[in-house]
Amino acid sequence: MKVPSSTSFALLGAGLIAISYGLARFAFGLFVPPIRDDLALAPDVIGLIGSLPLISFVLATLVAPVTAVRLGARNTTVLSGVFGVVGLGLISQASGALSLSVGVFACGICTGLMMPALTAAMQALVNRSLHGRVSSVMNAGTSVGVIVAVPAVLFIASAWRSAYFAFAVVAVVGVVAAWAFIPSVSRVTPLNAAPPPPISSLQWSRLFRLSLFAFAMGFVSAAYWIFAPDLMVTLSDQPPGATGWLWLAVGIAGLGGAVVADLADRNNPPITQALMLMMLAASLTLLAASPGQIVITIFSALVFGLAYMSLTGLYLMTGIRLLPGRLSMGPVLPFMAVSLGQATGSPVVGLMVKTFGYADAFSMFAATGIVVALLSPLYPRHIEQEPEDPPEDETGLQAAYDHQLQGEDGEPWVDQGLPDSETEEIQH
Repeated sequence: MKVPSSTSFALLGAGLIAISYGLARFAFGLFVPPIRDDLALAPDVIGLIGSLPLISFVLATLVAPVTAVRLGARNTTVLSGVFGVVGLGLISQASGALSLSVGVFACGICTGLMMPALTAAMQALVNRSLHGRVSSVMNAGTSVGVIVAVPAVLFIASAWRSAYFAFAVVAVVGVVAAWAFIPSVSRVTPLNAAPPPPISSLQWSRLFRLSLFAFAMGFVSAAYWIFAPDLMVTLSDQPPGATGWLWLAVGIAGLGGAVVADLADRNNPPITQALMLMMLAASLTLLAASPGQIVITIFSALVFGLAYMSLTGLYLMTGIRLLPGRLSMGPVLPFMAVSLGQATGSPVVGLMVKTFGYADAFSMFAATGIVVALLSPLYPRHIEQEPEDPPEDETGLQAAYDHQLQGEDGEPWVDQGLPDSETEEIQH
């Protein structure tokens, strides 16, 4: 099997992330209105079901690094895709809350396994100097997947079963592509890289604060991801198909999140986090205040998409920087915290919608976001941050990866291997 080039691997990874994150995870909120009507589900039940893929995501993420080592990157990626196919297929045939729950739970396992498997392959196949670029391209797959789901809502909003069956077919294509193009390799750490030092009390303290902020952001964002389309349909005369424009705006704006996160790393992460959380809260308020005004609702989706993707990128870089030398733990912890926050927020917002109504529930979640934003001065900085501003070429996602491994001399480890090539072959 030929080793894919960095570009080919990044594009393939983005496609698989689009399926596992965009279609299997975040597309669910788009179809809540017709699913709720067809299956006669109350908002609090929808909230509980919406939390299940987030719980299974966390559980899968916990075992994903070991699974990638034991099974190899290709087999783990294929396993992730199979869970996606099964989950999407079950959702398309759901007859009630139980079958729908099993389907979304399987989709969460797909999401939790996919990124660790692709990261394992990237560490083995892609030159370390390109890890930042490749990761950025793969992360953009989430927005691409959200955008891909939009035509299904715009043209067949009421036929949600057909849409999910089509998603399952796309997932089958992803499984075949993963089997054909991802070599069976495991996570690789260079032999001449120094072992990571013990995690200090200062690191644990800052990781705890990072996790709290990530949890709070996930909690607040759950309202939009699960219930924004249903709010739009319920509180206005907009047809169900119009909700597709929300997710199109979220996906497009989300593509700019990587740029904002990189700028935050170059400047002041606490201030950027405060601004993005304020924008997240504003998006909830805008949608709840004017659900019948399509221009305002689309603008709220643009604000939400940019804020959410920027914050997840910021948390990713902070987690990597706080745990140098730990290739799996640093990037995973903040994403687990976000998912736990969403898993907690989803049933809470469902209960609040049932009790107080959509407008009040969204307003209270927005107020929570504002309170968390005011606490942003407590956002953790880098462990070894110098008083002066770091040079421009030592910030951003690639710089975070550059400082992940250190050599025996204590300096960042430099890849001395052969350059990336499409002609190299790997035995499997």
